[in-house]
Amino acid sequence: MKEITLKQANEIINAAHREGQERKLAPLTIVVLDTGGHIRALSRADGASFMRSKIAMAKAWGAIGMGLPSSALDEMGKQRPMFMNALIHIADQGLMPVAGGVLVRDHNNTVIGSVGISGDLSDQDEHCAIVGIKAAGFSTDSIK
Repeated sequence: MKEITLKQANEIINAAHREGQERKLAPLTIVVLDTGGHIRALSRADGASFMRSKIAMAKAWGAIGMGLPSSALDEMGKQRPMFMNALIHIADQGLMPVAGGVLVRDHNNTVIGSVGISGDLSDQDEHCAIVGIKAAGFSTDSIK
């Protein structure tokens, strides 16, 4: 299976940061994971609080671990709260079921990684993730 490269991960991060700056969002923290949930690249903008990296990681890790954008996990949690509570527990609290974590798909629609962003409102975080993914030549399947 093809994995996302460091160069591609950094392209996603750079484009997402640019989008956040253009929109005048709060400082973003962006993480890109491979299909095994391992960090390929992480960037915390100047002024972003130290917890943002853990939040971004939990958004991205939940997306890659469940094969769904974190916004879909949010919807799942609303429909099945006991399931989501159990899932968060077995994920050792490393899952954040709010918008901002999305899958990265290659030209064959194969998942090659995920992106998680934290810093502003969750929908804004997700928007920046999508912009970054598209700028690097990939696609995603966000429900927004």
